[in-house]
Order: sequence, then structure tokens, then C-alpha cells
Amino acid sequence: MSAASGRAAAAPQAPAAAPALPGGAVKQAQLTALPPPAGQAIVYTASLTVRAGDVRAAAARAAQLASSAGGYVSSETARFSHRHPADGTISIQLKIPVASYQATLAALSARLGTRISLSQRAQDVTLAVADVTSRVASAQAAIAQLRRLLARAGSVSSLLMVQDQINSQEADLEALQSQQRALAHETTYGTVSVLLVSRQPPPGTRPVKIAGGFTAGLAAGWRALRQVASWLLTGVGALLPFLVFVIAAVYAGLRGWRWLARHRSGQRPAGPRPAD
Repeated sequence: MSAASGRAAAAPQAPAAAPALPGGAVKQAQLTALPPPAGQAIVYTASLTVRAGDVRAAAARAAQLASSAGGYVSSETARFSHRHPADGTISIQLKIPVASYQATLAALSARLGTRISLSQRAQDVTLAVADVTSRVASAQAAIAQLRRLLARAGSVSSLLMVQDQINSQEADLEALQSQQRALAHETTYGTVSVLLVSRQPPPGTRPVKIAGGFTAGLAAGWRALRQVASWLLTGVGALLPFLVFVIAAVYAGLRGWRWLARHRSGQRPAGPRPAD
């Protein structure tokens, strides 16, 4: 089948017109409704942000939805506040089989909490897959030909030269096969990056209202006084061990100096007696 006939066959699948929806929903509806193109390798990725009352429970629900669809959790990162354990974020990356990718993404958007944002991307990697597949086939054919030459090589130098070429081709073939497996995995599983945030904003993000008047000034002065007193007490507490050590050292030095002075005065020789 030619490319023109393939495009003509695929053209009736696209919707002729979509109803106008608010907030750019027409574009989202078209992207979700289109089926994967036949014979093409597509890498599907999506980023979803959801606000949930319990982000831990939402993360467990997201992992369950991915597992039910035949996928898995590839990575997960959690950040929580020590003062407010309920406030935090969880970033989880899911791998979903392409066959159930759209249905699972819709379930994630609806069942985890309040959806804040959703973005999707479909990248066509058909040419990259075809190129890697062709290079793998060429490398395998070159290795087979070199092995036939190795069987007919007569001298030791010829054997070593052909074997070196085989080793080089096999190393290139392993790299190409690794790239081929990575592309196959990316086109088999869609990637959904889910960011779960708590209902309450993190501490420090709420705006502070500044009131005026005598009461506000008195409260500000009292807070400043308490803060200065806290700093002073902290400094005294930090210096107290050093002061005790210094006082003990000075006291020991004075006691030693007095003892040394008395010892020297006791050992001083007596002077000559005056004549009668």
C-alpha cells in the first residue's frame, strides 16, 4: 500500500468537526479521541497534576490503576513537612501499556482527586525505529559474512584480522540492539507523570496580613522584645560553659601564684645580725 493510499484510508477516522468547548477542551477532546495510527511507532507521554486530600492514598490508588492495566510504577518521590505531616507532594511516574493508555489516563484524571492540569504528547518515532532495525539487520549480515571469511582464512594474520572485525561488529550490534529494545519499550508503554499535591498549601505560602494601629505596633514590639530576649538567653547559654572554664582556670592560677610566693619567702636566706 502506498503512502497516499494509507493517508486516504486513515483520513475518515479523524472527526470532521468538534463542538466548541470552553477552556480549550476541543483540542484535548480531539487528542484523546484519535486512535493510534496503524503501522506507526508512537511514544505517548502525559503530565498530570492532581490535588488530593490524602496524597499517600492517592499515590497508592494511582499505582493500583497502573497495575490493573498491566503497567507498573517506574519511580516515586515524596516530600512532606515535619510540622504538618498531612501537607506534602508525591511525584510518581507510571508506565501504562499503549492499549489501555487512554482509559487509564482518564481514570487517573477522575479518581485521584481534583485535576489541576493535564498535558499530553504523542511523538512519532517510526523513522528512528526503522533506522535502528535496518542497522541491526545490516550488522547481523556483516557478522555472518565475516564468519564465512573466518572459516576460509588461511594464515594466522588473516584469522586475527577477521576476528578483530567480528568483535567490532558484535560490539556495534549489541549497542544497536540495546537501542532497539529501549525504543520497543517506549512504544509499548506510555509514560504518565503524576504530581499529587495536598489540599492545603505548604507552610509559608499564605500571605500575611499586616494590620495597623496601636495594637498592631504593640504586638510587633512585644514580638521583637521576645525575639531579642531569646537571642540574649541563647548567647548566655552558649557562653556559660566557657565562662565556667575561664573562672576555674583563673582561680587555679591565683592559688598557684600565692603558693609559689609563700614558698619563695620561706626559702629566702636570713641576713647578717647587727653587731652588739
